[in-house]
Parts: sequence; C-alpha cells; structure tokens
Amino acid sequence: MTSVNLASPHADALTDAGAIEGRSLWQDAWRRLFANKAAVTSLVILAVMAVLCFLGPTLLPWSYDAIDWDHVEGIGPDMESGHYLGTDSVGRDLLARTLFGGRISMTVGLLATSVALLIGVTVGAVAGYLGGTVDQLLMRFVDLMYSVPLTFFVIILMVLFGRNFALMFIAIGFVEWLTMARIVRGQTLSLRNKEFIDAARAGGAGTSSIILRHIVPNVLGVVAVYVTLTIPQVIILESFLSFLGLGVQEPMTSWGMLINEGAAEMETNPRTLLVPALSMTVTLFCLNFLGDGLRDALDPKDR
Repeated sequence: MTSVNLASPHADALTDAGAIEGRSLWQDAWRRLFANKAAVTSLVILAVMAVLCFLGPTLLPWSYDAIDWDHVEGIGPDMESGHYLGTDSVGRDLLARTLFGGRISMTVGLLATSVALLIGVTVGAVAGYLGGTVDQLLMRFVDLMYSVPLTFFVIILMVLFGRNFALMFIAIGFVEWLTMARIVRGQTLSLRNKEFIDAARAGGAGTSSIILRHIVPNVLGVVAVYVTLTIPQVIILESFLSFLGLGVQEPMTSWGMLINEGAAEMETNPRTLLVPALSMTVTLFCLNFLGDGLRDALDPKDR
C-alpha cells in the first residue's frame, strides 16, 4: 500500500484543494434568504416603497397639504398640472398624500415595533432566565394584559393622554410586546441549561452579562422573523385607529386616514380609495413574504 508524504508539496496541494470553507449560521441564513425569490423580490419592493415614501413627497411639484384651487372638485391624472394621480375632492394631490401617508404608516410601524422589541425581549429574557417568582410575576402580568382588548387599551390611552404622533407608536408598541415576550421566554427556557451557558457561569459571568451576551444573540433569529410579522400588524392597527378618527391629525395623514377619506368618495372618486389601499396591501404582502423567507432561512432544521 503506497503511503503519502504529507510534507510533500503534492500533499499540501491536495490538502488545500480538499479544504472546505465553513459558514456561520448568519452566512448560511443570508445565502438561504437570497435564494428565496419571493423574499428577495419583497425586499426590493419594500426598499423601493420606502425610498418613494420618504423622498418622493419632497420631489413632487405639489405638497401633501397644498390645495389646488383650480381642481377642488377632484380631477383624474393630469400631467400638465403636475397631478400625476389626480386630486381628491378638496384639491390636494393624491400621489403626494399617498406617499406622505406611507411615510407616516411605515414610521409608526417601525417605531412601535422597536418599542415592542425592546420591552418584549427584555421581559422575556429576564423571565425565562431567572425563572421562579420573577417568571411567575412577569408572566401573570402578561396574562393580565392579554385579558384587556388591545385596541380598546390603545383607544383609552389616546383618549386620556391626547392624540399625537409620539403617543401613538408608544401606545401601540406597549400592547404589541406581549407575544414577543412569550416567544423570547420560551426560547430562553430552552437555552438557559445549555453547555455554553454553564460554561459562562463557570467563567464568572454575571446574570446581566449572560442575558445580553449569550441569551439575546441566540434568540435574534426568532425575533427577526417576528419583527417582520409585527410591523404589518402595527400598520393595520394604526390604519384602524386612523379609520376611526383616533390616528394622526390633519394636516398630517396616513394610509388609514386616506382609506377612511377614500371610502366616503368611493362612488364619485374611487382613486382616492384604491391608491392608498393598494399601496398598503402591497407593503403588507411584501412584509409577510419577507417574514416567511426569514423563517425558512433561520430554521436550523432546514439547514
């Protein structure tokens, strides 16, 4: 049997050729995500929508709150006057208002989800890791909050403290953290007795260090998926509140307020309903497709 001299150049070449570069979990997740055509397409559409909503209103000839007194009856698309999608019954540019409304709805969705993310991850990680009395108290508080209708709770906060933009995303975020806390708690319970957590304890790491450096990074995959599913829920809730007249105040607008206004003009000027409704529908579909793609990419059973 012929032996191979591992010290020879030929053996080194064979060793280098046979070496396989490893990939981390996140690298593998990115590869799987970008292999998902629906998720990638949704990500591109969301990026385009975000750019249009945040930069578009500043590039259009008409502001979202400017009234064209020559077209107060509501006209169709008119390139000459700069109303590319027409105007509403008050004479305001429909495209500018739709893009500005998308900016408000997306901002509320992102900020409210950030509030829910901060509270939910903190409560869930602390409850799951510490367990015992702390876990019981925090989870019973979550159960108590679940017993209150979330929409009713948000309406009460808005009525008590007034309607303003900052309070809206704080109030919505304060009621959307409950499910996230339960998800993070469940993941933390499955992690706190793992070997790497025991090694961190043996190395002298404190409770806060273990939670921040070991627990939270290992639940970010599940949290990232839930975030993409929470943003549509927040946008829908904000739209519902605006539809009821409890959302943003004039002259500001949002997709929910535009849909409310368009519903009243549906027979005479259906564009005022279809344009914001279609914009919100596309955004929500893309967020859900992106969430499905992230879930599949981060699922270790599919690796």
